[in-house]
Amino acid sequence: MRFSRLYAPTLKEAPRDAEVVSHKLLARAGYIRQLTSGIYTFLPLGLRALNKVADIVREEMVRAGAQEVLLPMVQPSELWKETGRWEFYGKELLRFHDRKDSEFCLGPTHEEVITDLVRNEVRSYRQLPLNLFQVQTKFRDEIRPRFGLMRCREFVMKDAYSFDRDDAGADVSYKGMYDAYTRAFRRLGLRFKAVEADSGSIGGNFSHEFMVLAATGEDTIAACTAEGCDYAANLEKAEAVCAEASAAEPCPPHRLVPTPGQHTVEEVAAFLGLPAAKILKTLLFDVDGAAVAALVRGDRELNEIKLKNALGATDVRLATPEQVEAWTKAPVGFAGPVGLSVSRLVADRELCGATGLVAGANAADAHLVDVDLARDAKVDLFADLRSVTEGDLCPRCRTALTLTKGIEVGHVFKLGLKYSKAMNATFLDEDGKERVMVMGCYGIGVSRIVAAAIEQNHDDDGLMMPPTIAPFEVALIALAGKDAAVAARAEDLCRELEAASLQVLLDDRDERPGVKFKDADLIGLPIQLVLGGKGLERGVIEAKCRKTGTKTELPLDGFAQAFAEFRADVWKSWGLARPGE
Repeated sequence: MRFSRLYAPTLKEAPRDAEVVSHKLLARAGYIRQLTSGIYTFLPLGLRALNKVADIVREEMVRAGAQEVLLPMVQPSELWKETGRWEFYGKELLRFHDRKDSEFCLGPTHEEVITDLVRNEVRSYRQLPLNLFQVQTKFRDEIRPRFGLMRCREFVMKDAYSFDRDDAGADVSYKGMYDAYTRAFRRLGLRFKAVEADSGSIGGNFSHEFMVLAATGEDTIAACTAEGCDYAANLEKAEAVCAEASAAEPCPPHRLVPTPGQHTVEEVAAFLGLPAAKILKTLLFDVDGAAVAALVRGDRELNEIKLKNALGATDVRLATPEQVEAWTKAPVGFAGPVGLSVSRLVADRELCGATGLVAGANAADAHLVDVDLARDAKVDLFADLRSVTEGDLCPRCRTALTLTKGIEVGHVFKLGLKYSKAMNATFLDEDGKERVMVMGCYGIGVSRIVAAAIEQNHDDDGLMMPPTIAPFEVALIALAGKDAAVAARAEDLCRELEAASLQVLLDDRDERPGVKFKDADLIGLPIQLVLGGKGLERGVIEAKCRKTGTKTELPLDGFAQAFAEFRADVWKSWGLARPGE
Protein backbone atom coordinates (compact mmCIF):
# COMPACT_ATOMS: atom_id res chain seq x y z
CA MET A 1 0.00 0.00 0.00
CA ARG A 2 1.26 3.49 -0.87
CA PHE A 3 0.80 6.11 1.84
CA SER A 4 0.01 8.68 -0.82
CA ARG A 5 -3.17 6.72 -1.62
CA LEU A 6 -4.08 5.67 1.93
CA TYR A 7 -7.07 7.29 3.59
CA ALA A 8 -5.55 7.89 7.03
CA PRO A 9 -6.38 11.42 8.19
CA THR A 10 -4.12 11.94 11.22
CA LEU A 11 -4.75 14.60 13.86
CA LYS A 12 -2.33 16.75 15.85
CA GLU A 13 -4.74 16.91 18.80
CA ALA A 14 -7.02 14.27 20.29
CA PRO A 15 -10.79 14.83 20.38
CA ARG A 16 -11.86 16.82 23.43
CA ASP A 17 -14.08 14.03 24.74
CA ALA A 18 -11.34 11.38 24.54
CA GLU A 19 -10.46 10.26 28.08
CA VAL A 20 -8.22 7.21 27.69
CA VAL A 21 -5.06 6.68 25.67
CA SER A 22 -6.55 4.23 23.17
CA HIS A 23 -9.38 6.62 22.26
CA LYS A 24 -6.99 9.53 21.84
CA LEU A 25 -4.44 7.65 19.75
CA LEU A 26 -6.89 5.71 17.58
CA ALA A 27 -8.49 9.01 16.60
CA ARG A 28 -5.18 10.85 16.12
CA ALA A 29 -3.67 8.00 14.08
CA GLY A 30 -6.64 7.90 11.71
CA TYR A 31 -7.96 4.48 12.75
CA ILE A 32 -11.48 5.55 13.82
CA ARG A 33 -13.90 8.45 13.76
CA GLN A 34 -16.91 8.99 16.00
CA LEU A 35 -20.30 9.21 14.29
CA THR A 36 -22.29 9.82 17.47
CA SER A 37 -22.04 8.90 21.13
CA GLY A 38 -20.67 5.36 21.45
CA ILE A 39 -20.79 4.64 17.69
CA TYR A 40 -17.63 4.68 15.54
CA THR A 41 -16.59 4.41 11.93
CA PHE A 42 -13.55 2.22 11.29
CA LEU A 43 -11.25 3.84 8.72
CA PRO A 44 -8.91 1.66 6.57
CA LEU A 45 -6.17 1.33 9.21
CA GLY A 46 -8.68 0.54 11.95
CA LEU A 47 -10.60 -1.95 9.83
CA ARG A 48 -7.41 -3.79 8.88
CA ALA A 49 -6.51 -4.14 12.56
CA LEU A 50 -10.05 -5.20 13.43
CA ASN A 51 -10.08 -7.84 10.69
CA LYS A 52 -6.72 -9.22 11.83
CA VAL A 53 -8.06 -9.73 15.33
CA ALA A 54 -11.20 -11.37 13.94
CA ASP A 55 -9.17 -13.68 11.68
CA ILE A 56 -7.05 -14.99 14.57
CA VAL A 57 -10.14 -15.52 16.71
CA ARG A 58 -11.85 -17.36 13.82
CA GLU A 59 -8.85 -19.61 13.28
CA GLU A 60 -8.77 -20.64 16.93
CA MET A 61 -12.52 -21.22 17.02
CA VAL A 62 -12.33 -23.51 13.99
CA ARG A 63 -9.27 -25.24 15.45
CA ALA A 64 -11.34 -25.97 18.57
CA GLY A 65 -14.11 -27.53 16.48
CA ALA A 66 -16.59 -24.65 16.28
CA GLN A 67 -18.44 -23.82 13.07
CA GLU A 68 -19.15 -20.28 11.89
CA VAL A 69 -22.67 -18.97 11.30
CA LEU A 70 -24.12 -15.48 10.97
CA LEU A 71 -27.22 -14.76 13.03
CA PRO A 72 -29.63 -11.83 12.50
CA MET A 73 -28.92 -8.66 14.46
CA VAL A 74 -32.66 -7.88 14.62
CA GLN A 75 -34.42 -10.23 17.02
CA PRO A 76 -38.16 -10.72 17.74
CA SER A 77 -39.36 -10.03 21.25
CA GLU A 78 -41.10 -13.42 21.46
CA LEU A 79 -37.79 -15.24 21.90
CA TRP A 80 -36.67 -12.93 24.69
CA LYS A 81 -40.01 -13.29 26.43
CA GLU A 82 -39.56 -17.08 26.46
CA THR A 83 -36.49 -16.70 28.68
CA GLY A 84 -37.87 -13.78 30.69
CA ARG A 85 -35.12 -11.44 29.58
CA TRP A 86 -37.36 -9.03 27.69
CA GLU A 87 -38.35 -7.43 30.99
CA PHE A 88 -35.18 -8.23 32.93
CA TYR A 89 -32.48 -7.00 30.55
CA GLY A 90 -33.27 -3.33 31.09
CA LYS A 91 -32.81 -0.21 29.02
CA GLU A 92 -29.58 -1.44 27.41
CA LEU A 93 -31.85 -3.52 25.18
CA LEU A 94 -32.84 -1.26 22.29
CA ARG A 95 -36.47 -2.13 21.52
CA PHE A 96 -38.51 -0.97 18.53
CA HIS A 97 -41.62 -1.77 16.48
CA ASP A 98 -41.79 -2.53 12.77
CA ARG A 99 -44.51 -1.25 10.41
CA LYS A 100 -46.79 -4.10 11.52
CA ASP A 101 -46.32 -3.00 15.14
CA SER A 102 -44.42 -6.19 16.01
CA GLU A 103 -41.81 -5.82 18.74
CA PHE A 104 -38.11 -6.32 18.03
CA CYS A 105 -34.74 -5.51 19.53
CA LEU A 106 -31.21 -5.00 18.26
CA GLY A 107 -29.17 -7.95 19.48
CA PRO A 108 -26.82 -7.25 22.40
CA THR A 109 -26.19 -11.02 22.56
CA HIS A 110 -27.63 -14.09 20.85
CA GLU A 111 -28.47 -16.82 23.39
CA GLU A 112 -32.16 -16.83 22.46
CA VAL A 113 -31.59 -16.79 18.70
CA ILE A 114 -29.01 -19.60 18.68
CA THR A 115 -31.13 -21.73 21.02
CA ASP A 116 -34.14 -21.27 18.75
CA LEU A 117 -32.06 -22.31 15.75
CA VAL A 118 -30.72 -25.46 17.39
CA ARG A 119 -34.01 -26.57 18.99
CA ASN A 120 -35.62 -26.54 15.55
CA GLU A 121 -32.86 -28.57 13.88
CA VAL A 122 -31.21 -30.90 16.40
CA ARG A 123 -33.24 -33.97 17.34
CA SER A 124 -30.78 -36.72 18.29
CA TYR A 125 -27.82 -37.27 20.59
CA ARG A 126 -25.89 -38.18 17.42
CA GLN A 127 -25.93 -34.49 16.44
CA LEU A 128 -24.22 -33.46 19.68
CA PRO A 129 -21.90 -31.97 20.76
CA LEU A 130 -22.34 -28.89 18.63
CA ASN A 131 -20.52 -25.54 18.81
CA LEU A 132 -21.57 -22.60 16.60
CA PHE A 133 -19.96 -19.17 16.53
CA GLN A 134 -20.23 -15.85 14.75
CA VAL A 135 -18.33 -12.57 14.43
CA GLN A 136 -20.96 -9.87 14.30
CA THR A 137 -21.97 -6.34 15.25
CA LYS A 138 -23.84 -6.00 18.56
CA PHE A 139 -25.72 -3.07 20.06
CA ARG A 140 -26.14 -2.28 23.75
CA ASP A 141 -27.67 1.07 24.62
CA GLU A 142 -25.14 2.02 27.31
CA ILE A 143 -26.35 4.81 29.57
CA ARG A 144 -22.90 6.39 29.50
CA PRO A 145 -20.73 5.20 26.61
CA ARG A 146 -17.13 6.26 27.17
CA PHE A 147 -13.49 5.43 26.57
CA GLY A 148 -13.83 5.07 22.79
CA LEU A 149 -13.89 1.43 21.71
CA MET A 150 -13.58 0.28 25.32
CA ARG A 151 -17.23 0.94 26.19
CA CYS A 152 -19.37 1.85 23.22
CA ARG A 153 -22.90 1.11 22.12
CA GLU A 154 -22.17 -0.55 18.78
CA PHE A 155 -19.27 -3.03 18.74
CA VAL A 156 -17.93 -6.14 17.04
CA MET A 157 -18.05 -9.35 19.06
CA LYS A 158 -17.32 -13.02 18.57
CA ASP A 159 -19.88 -15.16 20.36
CA ALA A 160 -19.93 -18.96 20.39
CA TYR A 161 -22.48 -21.36 21.86
CA SER A 162 -21.99 -25.01 22.71
CA PHE A 163 -24.68 -27.67 23.05
CA ASP A 164 -23.93 -30.95 24.83
CA ARG A 165 -25.72 -34.07 26.01
CA ASP A 166 -24.70 -33.73 29.65
CA ASP A 167 -22.59 -31.82 32.16
CA ALA A 168 -19.51 -33.92 31.47
CA GLY A 169 -19.69 -33.03 27.79
CA ALA A 170 -20.28 -29.38 28.65
CA ASP A 171 -17.13 -29.41 30.77
CA VAL A 172 -15.15 -30.67 27.77
CA SER A 173 -16.60 -27.94 25.54
CA TYR A 174 -15.84 -25.29 28.18
CA LYS A 175 -12.22 -26.46 28.48
CA GLY A 176 -11.87 -26.44 24.69
CA MET A 177 -13.04 -22.83 24.49
CA TYR A 178 -10.90 -21.79 27.46
CA ASP A 179 -7.82 -23.23 25.73
CA ALA A 180 -8.80 -21.64 22.39
CA TYR A 181 -9.06 -18.24 24.07
CA THR A 182 -5.66 -18.70 25.68
CA ARG A 183 -4.10 -19.49 22.30
CA ALA A 184 -5.85 -16.56 20.58
CA PHE A 185 -4.78 -13.96 23.15
CA ARG A 186 -1.21 -15.22 23.09
CA ARG A 187 -1.14 -14.95 19.29
CA LEU A 188 -2.50 -11.41 19.57
CA GLY A 189 0.52 -10.41 21.67
CA LEU A 190 -1.53 -9.46 24.74
CA ARG A 191 -0.48 -9.69 28.38
CA PHE A 192 -3.56 -11.22 29.95
CA LYS A 193 -4.88 -13.28 32.83
CA ALA A 194 -7.88 -15.59 33.06
CA VAL A 195 -9.85 -14.89 36.24
CA GLU A 196 -12.87 -16.37 37.97
CA ALA A 197 -15.88 -14.14 37.35
CA ASP A 198 -19.54 -13.53 38.02
CA SER A 199 -21.86 -14.58 35.18
CA GLY A 200 -23.99 -11.43 35.35
CA SER A 201 -27.07 -11.08 33.14
CA ILE A 202 -25.99 -13.91 30.83
CA GLY A 203 -26.52 -16.42 33.62
CA GLY A 204 -24.94 -19.77 34.34
CA ASN A 205 -23.11 -21.18 37.31
CA PHE A 206 -19.43 -20.88 36.36
CA SER A 207 -17.40 -18.46 34.26
CA HIS A 208 -13.97 -17.00 33.59
CA GLU A 209 -13.07 -13.57 32.25
CA PHE A 210 -9.96 -12.98 30.17
CA MET A 211 -8.43 -9.71 31.27
CA VAL A 212 -5.83 -7.65 29.44
CA LEU A 213 -3.64 -6.18 32.17
CA ALA A 214 -3.58 -2.38 31.94
CA ALA A 215 -3.57 0.45 34.46
CA THR A 216 -6.54 2.08 32.69
CA GLY A 217 -8.76 -1.00 33.02
CA GLU A 218 -12.24 -0.60 34.50
CA ASP A 219 -12.10 -3.96 36.29
CA THR A 220 -10.10 -4.86 39.39
CA ILE A 221 -8.43 -8.26 39.57
CA ALA A 222 -7.37 -10.00 42.77
CA ALA A 223 -4.45 -12.34 42.10
CA CYS A 224 -2.34 -14.53 44.38
CA THR A 225 1.30 -13.52 44.76
CA ALA A 226 2.52 -17.05 45.58
CA GLU A 227 4.65 -18.79 42.98
CA GLY A 228 2.77 -21.79 41.63
CA CYS A 229 -0.67 -20.57 42.72
CA ASP A 230 -2.78 -19.47 39.76
CA TYR A 231 -5.73 -18.09 41.74
CA ALA A 232 -7.15 -14.93 40.20
CA ALA A 233 -10.65 -13.51 40.28
CA ASN A 234 -12.58 -10.42 39.33
CA LEU A 235 -13.30 -8.23 42.37
CA GLU A 236 -16.98 -9.19 42.05
CA LYS A 237 -16.06 -12.85 42.50
CA ALA A 238 -12.89 -12.84 44.63
CA GLU A 239 -13.50 -14.68 47.88
CA ALA A 240 -12.68 -12.79 51.08
CA VAL A 241 -10.96 -15.01 53.65
CA CYS A 242 -11.89 -14.37 57.27
CA ALA A 243 -9.17 -14.16 59.87
CA GLU A 244 -9.34 -16.87 62.52
CA ALA A 245 -11.92 -15.81 65.09
CA SER A 246 -10.68 -15.10 68.58
CA ALA A 247 -12.75 -15.68 71.67
CA ALA A 248 -15.41 -13.01 71.98
CA GLU A 249 -14.81 -10.54 74.76
CA PRO A 250 -17.61 -9.95 77.29
CA CYS A 251 -19.69 -7.06 76.05
CA PRO A 252 -21.70 -4.80 78.36
CA PRO A 253 -25.24 -3.92 77.36
CA HIS A 254 -25.42 -1.54 74.44
CA ARG A 255 -26.13 2.09 75.22
CA LEU A 256 -27.21 5.14 73.27
CA VAL A 257 -24.73 7.99 72.69
CA PRO A 258 -25.43 11.30 70.95
CA THR A 259 -23.54 11.76 67.67
CA PRO A 260 -24.86 15.07 66.34
CA GLY A 261 -24.18 15.52 62.62
CA GLN A 262 -21.94 12.45 62.41
CA HIS A 263 -23.20 10.53 59.37
CA THR A 264 -20.25 8.69 57.82
CA VAL A 265 -18.07 5.92 59.20
CA GLU A 266 -15.08 8.26 59.23
CA GLU A 267 -17.00 10.96 61.10
CA VAL A 268 -18.38 8.57 63.72
CA ALA A 269 -15.00 6.85 64.24
CA ALA A 270 -13.24 10.19 64.76
CA PHE A 271 -16.00 11.50 67.02
CA LEU A 272 -15.86 8.43 69.29
CA GLY A 273 -12.12 7.89 69.03
CA LEU A 274 -12.48 4.34 67.68
CA PRO A 275 -11.02 2.54 64.65
CA ALA A 276 -13.29 2.24 61.60
CA ALA A 277 -13.23 -1.56 62.03
CA LYS A 278 -15.34 -1.13 65.16
CA ILE A 279 -18.04 0.81 63.32
CA LEU A 280 -20.84 -1.28 61.84
CA LYS A 281 -21.83 -0.14 58.38
CA THR A 282 -25.55 -0.78 57.79
CA LEU A 283 -26.60 -0.48 54.15
CA LEU A 284 -30.23 -0.67 53.07
CA PHE A 285 -31.36 -2.11 49.76
CA ASP A 286 -34.53 -2.65 47.79
CA VAL A 287 -34.15 -6.32 46.82
CA ASP A 288 -36.83 -7.54 44.42
CA GLY A 289 -39.22 -5.11 46.08
CA ALA A 290 -38.37 -6.03 49.70
CA ALA A 291 -36.40 -4.10 52.31
CA VAL A 292 -33.03 -5.73 53.10
CA ALA A 293 -30.25 -4.54 55.42
CA ALA A 294 -26.66 -5.64 54.78
CA LEU A 295 -23.89 -5.30 57.37
CA VAL A 296 -20.13 -4.98 56.87
CA ARG A 297 -17.30 -3.64 58.97
CA GLY A 298 -16.78 0.10 58.68
CA ASP A 299 -13.38 -0.33 57.02
CA ARG A 300 -14.82 -2.65 54.35
CA GLU A 301 -16.76 -2.09 51.13
CA LEU A 302 -19.92 -4.04 50.43
CA ASN A 303 -19.89 -5.87 47.11
CA GLU A 304 -23.37 -5.61 45.60
CA ILE A 305 -22.80 -8.51 43.20
CA LYS A 306 -21.94 -10.78 46.13
CA LEU A 307 -25.02 -9.54 47.96
CA LYS A 308 -27.20 -10.27 44.95
CA ASN A 309 -25.78 -13.78 44.58
CA ALA A 310 -26.01 -14.54 48.30
CA LEU A 311 -29.70 -13.64 48.27
CA GLY A 312 -30.42 -15.31 44.94
CA ALA A 313 -31.95 -12.00 43.89
CA THR A 314 -32.86 -10.61 40.49
CA ASP A 315 -32.88 -6.88 41.21
CA VAL A 316 -30.80 -5.19 43.93
CA ARG A 317 -30.92 -1.41 44.31
CA LEU A 318 -29.53 0.85 47.01
CA ALA A 319 -32.44 2.30 48.96
CA THR A 320 -33.40 5.90 48.27
CA PRO A 321 -33.18 8.47 51.11
CA GLU A 322 -36.97 8.34 51.30
CA GLN A 323 -36.93 4.56 51.70
CA VAL A 324 -34.20 4.77 54.35
CA GLU A 325 -36.25 7.22 56.41
CA ALA A 326 -39.42 5.14 56.02
CA TRP A 327 -37.69 1.93 57.15
CA THR A 328 -35.50 3.35 59.96
CA LYS A 329 -37.49 6.42 61.06
CA ALA A 330 -34.18 8.30 60.82
CA PRO A 331 -32.23 10.23 58.18
CA VAL A 332 -29.49 8.62 56.12
CA GLY A 333 -26.39 7.82 58.18
CA PHE A 334 -28.05 6.52 61.34
CA ALA A 335 -29.32 3.06 60.33
CA GLY A 336 -28.42 0.09 62.52
CA PRO A 337 -29.47 -3.55 62.99
CA VAL A 338 -30.80 -3.28 66.55
CA GLY A 339 -34.60 -3.13 66.43
CA LEU A 340 -34.59 -2.66 62.66
CA SER A 341 -37.67 -4.04 60.93
CA VAL A 342 -36.75 -5.34 57.46
CA SER A 343 -37.59 -8.50 55.54
CA ARG A 344 -34.01 -9.80 55.82
CA LEU A 345 -30.92 -8.85 57.77
CA VAL A 346 -27.70 -10.22 56.25
CA ALA A 347 -24.14 -9.72 57.42
CA ASP A 348 -20.66 -10.30 56.11
CA ARG A 349 -19.30 -13.51 57.60
CA GLU A 350 -16.39 -11.54 59.05
CA LEU A 351 -18.92 -10.18 61.57
CA CYS A 352 -19.94 -13.58 62.90
CA GLY A 353 -19.36 -13.43 66.67
CA ALA A 354 -18.39 -9.73 66.59
CA THR A 355 -18.89 -7.69 69.77
CA GLY A 356 -18.14 -4.19 70.99
CA LEU A 357 -19.46 -2.60 67.79
CA VAL A 358 -20.89 0.85 67.14
CA ALA A 359 -24.07 0.96 65.07
CA GLY A 360 -26.64 3.52 64.05
CA ALA A 361 -29.49 3.83 66.54
CA ASN A 362 -32.24 4.28 63.91
CA ALA A 363 -32.70 7.74 65.36
CA ALA A 364 -31.35 11.10 64.24
CA ASP A 365 -27.95 12.11 65.64
CA ALA A 366 -27.51 8.95 67.72
CA HIS A 367 -25.54 5.70 67.70
CA LEU A 368 -25.41 2.59 69.87
CA VAL A 369 -22.10 1.49 71.39
CA ASP A 370 -21.19 -1.97 72.78
CA VAL A 371 -23.35 -3.78 70.26
CA ASP A 372 -23.07 -7.58 70.36
CA LEU A 373 -24.42 -8.68 66.99
CA ALA A 374 -25.50 -12.16 68.09
CA ARG A 375 -27.16 -10.82 71.25
CA ASP A 376 -28.71 -7.60 70.00
CA ALA A 377 -29.87 -8.39 66.45
CA LYS A 378 -31.29 -11.30 64.51
CA VAL A 379 -29.08 -11.93 61.48
CA ASP A 380 -30.82 -14.12 58.90
CA LEU A 381 -27.70 -14.94 56.88
CA PHE A 382 -23.93 -14.66 57.19
CA ALA A 383 -22.17 -14.69 53.80
CA ASP A 384 -19.14 -13.36 51.95
CA LEU A 385 -20.40 -9.87 51.14
CA ARG A 386 -17.33 -7.64 51.04
CA SER A 387 -14.80 -6.75 48.37
CA VAL A 388 -11.30 -8.05 48.97
CA THR A 389 -8.50 -5.56 49.57
CA GLU A 390 -4.77 -5.50 48.90
CA GLY A 391 -3.05 -7.95 51.22
CA ASP A 392 -6.10 -10.12 51.92
CA LEU A 393 -5.35 -13.85 51.95
CA CYS A 394 -5.70 -16.12 48.93
CA PRO A 395 -8.60 -18.55 49.48
CA ARG A 396 -6.49 -21.40 48.08
CA CYS A 397 -3.05 -21.04 49.64
CA ARG A 398 -3.46 -18.24 52.23
CA THR A 399 -0.75 -16.08 50.61
CA ALA A 400 -1.36 -12.33 50.20
CA LEU A 401 -3.46 -11.14 47.26
CA THR A 402 -2.51 -8.22 45.08
CA LEU A 403 -4.97 -5.99 43.20
CA THR A 404 -4.35 -5.01 39.59
CA LYS A 405 -6.45 -3.39 36.85
CA GLY A 406 -7.67 -5.20 33.79
CA ILE A 407 -9.77 -4.81 30.64
CA GLU A 408 -12.24 -7.60 29.99
CA VAL A 409 -11.78 -8.85 26.42
CA GLY A 410 -13.27 -12.33 26.71
CA HIS A 411 -15.73 -14.25 28.86
CA VAL A 412 -16.58 -17.96 28.92
CA PHE A 413 -19.72 -19.23 30.68
CA LYS A 414 -21.17 -22.55 31.69
CA LEU A 415 -24.82 -21.77 31.05
CA GLY A 416 -26.20 -25.17 32.00
CA LEU A 417 -29.94 -25.43 31.32
CA LYS A 418 -30.92 -21.76 31.73
CA TYR A 419 -31.85 -21.14 28.09
CA SER A 420 -32.35 -24.65 26.77
CA LYS A 421 -34.89 -25.50 29.47
CA ALA A 422 -36.78 -22.22 29.12
CA MET A 423 -36.94 -22.63 25.33
CA ASN A 424 -37.45 -26.42 25.30
CA ALA A 425 -34.24 -27.25 23.42
CA THR A 426 -34.30 -31.02 23.80
CA PHE A 427 -32.92 -34.14 22.12
CA LEU A 428 -33.52 -37.89 22.26
CA ASP A 429 -30.79 -39.86 24.02
CA GLU A 430 -29.59 -43.41 23.29
CA ASP A 431 -32.64 -44.83 25.04
CA GLY A 432 -35.08 -42.62 23.18
CA LYS A 433 -35.72 -40.42 26.22
CA GLU A 434 -36.13 -36.68 25.82
CA ARG A 435 -33.41 -34.66 27.55
CA VAL A 436 -32.53 -30.97 27.75
CA MET A 437 -29.31 -29.79 26.09
CA VAL A 438 -26.56 -28.41 28.31
CA MET A 439 -25.21 -25.11 26.99
CA GLY A 440 -22.13 -22.94 27.17
CA CYS A 441 -21.55 -19.39 25.93
CA TYR A 442 -18.23 -17.82 24.91
CA GLY A 443 -17.69 -14.16 23.97
CA ILE A 444 -14.73 -12.11 22.75
CA GLY A 445 -14.83 -8.34 22.28
CA VAL A 446 -13.12 -8.12 18.89
CA SER A 447 -13.23 -4.33 18.58
CA ARG A 448 -12.38 -3.89 22.27
CA ILE A 449 -9.19 -5.93 21.76
CA VAL A 450 -7.91 -3.27 19.35
CA ALA A 451 -8.27 -0.65 22.09
CA ALA A 452 -6.97 -2.93 24.85
CA ALA A 453 -3.80 -3.67 22.90
CA ILE A 454 -3.11 0.06 22.70
CA GLU A 455 -3.81 0.62 26.39
CA GLN A 456 -1.00 -1.87 27.00
CA ASN A 457 1.32 -0.66 24.27
CA HIS A 458 1.92 3.01 23.56
CA ASP A 459 4.28 5.86 24.30
CA ASP A 460 4.20 9.64 23.99
CA ASP A 461 4.73 9.38 20.22
CA GLY A 462 1.83 7.07 19.44
CA LEU A 463 0.70 3.48 19.08
CA MET A 464 2.78 0.33 19.38
CA MET A 465 0.79 -2.31 17.53
CA PRO A 466 1.62 -6.01 18.00
CA PRO A 467 2.74 -7.57 14.69
CA THR A 468 -0.31 -9.83 14.55
CA ILE A 469 -2.75 -6.91 14.96
CA ALA A 470 -0.99 -4.06 13.15
CA PRO A 471 -2.75 -2.98 9.94
CA PHE A 472 0.62 -3.31 8.18
CA GLU A 473 3.69 -4.99 9.62
CA VAL A 474 6.26 -2.75 7.94
CA ALA A 475 6.45 1.00 7.45
CA LEU A 476 8.89 1.56 4.59
CA ILE A 477 9.88 5.22 4.65
CA ALA A 478 11.46 6.54 1.46
CA LEU A 479 13.45 9.78 1.99
CA ALA A 480 13.58 10.30 -1.72
CA GLY A 481 12.88 13.97 -2.30
CA LYS A 482 14.00 14.41 -5.90
CA ASP A 483 16.27 11.36 -5.75
CA ALA A 484 14.77 8.97 -8.30
CA ALA A 485 17.22 6.22 -7.33
CA VAL A 486 15.98 6.16 -3.73
CA ALA A 487 12.34 6.08 -4.86
CA ALA A 488 13.04 3.27 -7.32
CA ARG A 489 14.98 1.19 -4.74
CA ALA A 490 12.19 1.69 -2.20
CA GLU A 491 9.65 0.43 -4.72
CA ASP A 492 11.84 -2.63 -5.37
CA LEU A 493 12.10 -3.34 -1.63
CA CYS A 494 8.36 -2.96 -1.22
CA ARG A 495 7.67 -5.49 -3.97
CA GLU A 496 10.26 -7.86 -2.49
CA LEU A 497 8.65 -7.71 0.94
CA GLU A 498 5.14 -8.09 -0.45
CA ALA A 499 6.31 -11.10 -2.50
CA ALA A 500 7.35 -12.64 0.83
CA SER A 501 3.73 -12.17 2.04
CA LEU A 502 4.48 -9.18 4.26
CA GLN A 503 2.06 -6.27 4.48
CA VAL A 504 3.94 -3.06 3.76
CA LEU A 505 2.98 0.61 3.93
CA LEU A 506 5.35 2.50 1.64
CA ASP A 507 5.56 6.18 2.58
CA ASP A 508 6.04 7.67 -0.87
CA ARG A 509 4.61 11.09 0.01
CA ASP A 510 6.33 14.32 -0.90
CA GLU A 511 6.72 15.30 2.76
CA ARG A 512 9.58 16.32 5.02
CA PRO A 513 11.40 13.45 6.79
CA GLY A 514 10.19 14.72 10.19
CA VAL A 515 6.56 14.45 9.11
CA LYS A 516 7.08 10.90 7.89
CA PHE A 517 8.86 9.84 11.09
CA LYS A 518 6.14 11.34 13.29
CA ASP A 519 3.36 9.65 11.32
CA ALA A 520 5.19 6.31 11.41
CA ASP A 521 5.49 6.47 15.20
CA LEU A 522 1.90 7.66 15.58
CA ILE A 523 0.44 4.86 13.44
CA GLY A 524 2.58 2.40 15.35
CA LEU A 525 3.55 -0.27 12.81
CA PRO A 526 5.95 -2.75 14.46
CA ILE A 527 8.83 -2.38 11.98
CA GLN A 528 10.14 0.80 10.40
CA LEU A 529 12.56 0.72 7.46
CA VAL A 530 14.13 4.05 6.44
CA LEU A 531 15.90 4.42 3.09
CA GLY A 532 17.67 7.67 2.20
CA GLY A 533 20.26 8.82 -0.29
CA LYS A 534 23.25 8.37 2.04
CA GLY A 535 22.11 4.90 3.05
CA LEU A 536 21.66 3.90 -0.57
CA GLU A 537 25.19 5.09 -1.35
CA ARG A 538 26.51 2.97 1.55
CA GLY A 539 24.33 0.00 0.63
CA VAL A 540 22.34 -0.05 3.90
CA ILE A 541 18.83 0.62 5.15
CA GLU A 542 17.96 1.62 8.72
CA ALA A 543 15.60 -0.74 10.61
CA LYS A 544 13.78 0.25 13.80
CA CYS A 545 11.68 -1.81 16.21
CA ARG A 546 8.77 0.44 17.23
CA LYS A 547 8.27 -1.37 20.54
CA THR A 548 11.85 -1.20 21.86
CA GLY A 549 13.16 1.72 19.81
CA THR A 550 16.14 -0.42 18.80
CA LYS A 551 17.75 0.68 15.52
CA THR A 552 20.17 -1.18 13.31
CA GLU A 553 21.44 -1.07 9.74
CA LEU A 554 20.62 -3.90 7.37
CA PRO A 555 22.61 -4.51 4.17
CA LEU A 556 20.76 -4.00 0.92
CA ASP A 557 22.88 -6.78 -0.56
CA GLY A 558 21.49 -9.86 1.20
CA PHE A 559 18.60 -7.86 2.60
CA ALA A 560 16.14 -10.76 2.77
CA GLN A 561 18.15 -12.84 5.22
CA ALA A 562 19.18 -9.87 7.40
CA PHE A 563 15.59 -8.61 7.51
CA ALA A 564 14.26 -12.06 8.45
CA GLU A 565 16.54 -12.11 11.51
CA PHE A 566 15.58 -8.56 12.50
CA ARG A 567 11.90 -9.39 12.07
CA ALA A 568 12.25 -12.46 14.27
CA ASP A 569 13.77 -10.28 17.00
CA VAL A 570 10.85 -7.85 16.75
CA TRP A 571 8.36 -10.69 17.18
CA LYS A 572 10.37 -12.02 20.10
CA SER A 573 10.13 -8.61 21.81
CA TRP A 574 6.36 -9.13 21.78
CA GLY A 575 6.64 -12.61 23.26
CA LEU A 576 5.52 -14.08 19.94
CA ALA A 577 6.95 -17.11 18.16
CA ARG A 578 9.07 -16.52 15.08
CA PRO A 579 6.89 -15.59 12.11
CA GLY A 580 5.51 -18.68 10.44
CA GLU A 581 6.04 -20.96 13.43
